[in-house]
Parts: sequence; C-alpha cells; structure tokens
Amino acid sequence: MATYDLVVIGTGPGGYVCAVRASQLGMKVAVVEKNATLGGTCLNVGCMPSKALLHASEMFEEAGHSFAKMGVSVSSPKLDLPSMMNFKQQGIDGNVKGVEFLMKKNKIDVLKGTGKILGTGKVEVSADGKSQVVETKNIVIATGSDIARLKGIEIDEKRIVSSTGALSLEKVPGRLLVIGAGVIGLELGSVWRRLGAEVMVVEFLDRILPGMDGEIAKQFQRILEKQGFAFKLGSKVTGVEANSKALLAKIEPAAGGAAETIEADVVLVCIGRTPYTDGLGLKEAGVALDPRGRVQIDPHFATSLKGVYAIGDVVAGPMLAHKAEDEGVAVAEIIAGQAGHVNYDVIPGVVYTTPEVSSVGKTEEELKQAGTAYTVGKFPFTANGRSKVNQTTDGFVKILADAKTDRVLGVHIIGIEAGEMIHEACVLMEFGGSAEDLARTCHAHPTRSEAVKEAALAVGKRAIHM
Repeated sequence: MATYDLVVIGTGPGGYVCAVRASQLGMKVAVVEKNATLGGTCLNVGCMPSKALLHASEMFEEAGHSFAKMGVSVSSPKLDLPSMMNFKQQGIDGNVKGVEFLMKKNKIDVLKGTGKILGTGKVEVSADGKSQVVETKNIVIATGSDIARLKGIEIDEKRIVSSTGALSLEKVPGRLLVIGAGVIGLELGSVWRRLGAEVMVVEFLDRILPGMDGEIAKQFQRILEKQGFAFKLGSKVTGVEANSKALLAKIEPAAGGAAETIEADVVLVCIGRTPYTDGLGLKEAGVALDPRGRVQIDPHFATSLKGVYAIGDVVAGPMLAHKAEDEGVAVAEIIAGQAGHVNYDVIPGVVYTTPEVSSVGKTEEELKQAGTAYTVGKFPFTANGRSKVNQTTDGFVKILADAKTDRVLGVHIIGIEAGEMIHEACVLMEFGGSAEDLARTCHAHPTRSEAVKEAALAVGKRAIHM
C-alpha cells in the first residue's frame, strides 16, 4: 500500500498547482485523475481551448473587415474549420504535456482512475474494474465543476450543446441560440458570430453579465449589439423541440406571459456550473456539503473530516481557475505548517471577447448596498492616444475609491487587452493603494494603460486628456 503526505483528487489548475507547491515544500505527493489527460476542464474543454478559438476567430474577422482600412489588401478570407480546430487541439496538447512535465519534474505520482475517500487518510483509486487503496496524511479535494443542466432540455453535444460541445462544432451554425448571458455564453457566442453565425442570447435576468458592474454591463451589451448579437433579456427557454430541419425553442417572459417559438440550428446551454462531487464518497466518509452541493470548509480549507481539505470550484466562491490556483498554493502551505492565505477581495475576472471586459473588487451596486461612500473616476478609450491611432476606441476605465481614504475599492475596464490591464489594479489593491498612488505612477506613452492612470486622476477630478 502506497503512503503519501498528500493526495490531491483532480488535476485542474487548483489540483496540479496544489500538488506542485506541496512538492516544493518537501511533501511526498500523488494526484488522482479520472480523465485520460491532466489539466481538468480548464486545459481540456474550458479556458484554454476557448481562448484558442477566440483568438483564431478574431484573426478571421480582422482579415475580413479591418485589414483594408489599415492599407493591408488581402483576398477575402476563407474559413477552414477543421484546421482551426486543429489549431485549438495543438494548444490543448501543449498545455497538457506541460502539466505532465510539471508532475515529473516535481516527482509527483499520477494515479489514473476515480478517487473515492474512504475516511481519514485513505483514498481508493479505481480504473478499468480494478482498485487500489493509498494511504496519506492529507487529502485535498480539487474535483472542480460540471456543466449546469436546464430541466427539460437534453444536451446531446451535437445540436443542443454545452460549452464542451460548442468548442467542437463540425460546422458553423446558421443560427445559434445561447441560453445564458454570462461569461461563457458571450465568449462562445463571439466565436461563432465572427465565423458567420447569427447569435441570439436569452437571459433570465434583465441584464447581461450578472454580478459585474452595471454600467460596464450596459455599455458592453451595446457594443455586442453593434457587433451583431441579439438579446432577449428577462426571458426563459422552457423547452427545445427538434425536427429534421431546425430546433424549435420555446421562449417565455421570465415574469410570465405569452410564449414565442424561435428557430435555431444549434442551442448552447450556458447557465452556469455545479460542483463536481460524484463518486467521491463524501457522505459516507462524513464530509459535509452546503445546501448548494459545495464542500463545506473552514477558513483554512479544512472539511468536516479530519485531514481532508477542499479548494476550487467544488467550494464556495467565484468559479475561476486563478482562484483555484491561489487556494491550491494556500492549502499546501497550511498543510506544511505555514500561513497560506487568499485575499478574496482581489480576485480579478475577465471576459475574453473583443473588446475584453475585466473587473476586480467592488462594483458600484455593491458599494451602494453596503452604504460605502465612494468617488468615481472614469476615462474613455476615445481619449487615449494609442487607442485612437489604432482605431480601437470602444470602452472605458472606471475606478471606485473610498471617499474618505481614497483607497481603491474596485476597478472595471472594457477595452482591448482589458484582461492584461487589470493587474496593475490588483497589485495596487493588494497593497491597499489609493487612487492618488496610481495617478502619480508614471505610465509609458503611448499605451492603453495610460487610460488607467487617467481614470485614477479623474477620481480627483483632474484627468489631463479630457
């Protein structure tokens, strides 16, 4: 019977990062993975492949619509979808091999199979009808999440697809109906719209991007509509029927009322994700779950069963790969007797469309609800020199600061490369920095990031370029 200091169940970003950090701290570590490849949802059917298709489809659209105005003459681009899918797969393979390399480099044993917790210090690993039991001082549950399903709508990953199926369509749908106006639906809708699909998004709430700053969401919706998206907000899909020619989606107002039927070639169900705990034996082992099916943990990631911890999508908090990674590092350090910590007030979020949307910290709505007095600084990319000369002026930077202390409480950006620009705000907020600190930091010219400095200046009503 093999014995370890730590066994991590799941090799997504949270799991493999946890394993690497634990190995760095001198532990003997094993990871358990039920899938054929390492990397979890993120590397195989989530973050990474979607970014490959977002990039490739953006290049396709650029070649077809933007090159000419820059004086670059090319013939009308032709889509070779199988080659684009091969481009995506090459990226997946490279990342998966990278995780395999990290396991070998850090002398981490990879146990292929389904992990089941038998109790404190014991994990059963089953594959191909065989099983083995490994002993370990500590266990970390990092099994991630699964797609959320909509009652009465059966996903077949061909015509009615989840995010997984939407990454591997064999042809561009003429009409794509997206159920859910969250990050995943808008990203994948962007991919197929650029490649030629008509895209309609149905959202139960009266707005897109629930949880993001309201002003940002409103402007982003206008930008997407200008790109060709159609939205039905405050609506719900109550059923999808199929015939040989089309899918017939029945749509009703969320508040009730007359239904209408919309035809689509593909329906993408993107209503969120649910914690993945199937087969882990949690109930039998005594690991408590909360009412939403997430593993309950204390502030140190410990579950109700001694020696068992949990991180990532399977616990409370934003379902983001980088949040899981930080938790993986923190729990490994806690197990090693150190002071691992995650600052949940500074977890950035990004929508990888064109333009991108990024956010960190509080929204205006959250500050108002909490009764926090705050000041706002905004700066549009229409007034940013680099954006002007590149003719990429959609969007703005918005900074929210405490009215008394000037400490930055939230930063929200719509614009090209917004996902890269958000990180200076993250660093500032980690150190408790003020808008004045940011405003007095020299930024290279000409860059889009100057808009962040200008928004910080605008907090004090002294922006230079507007």
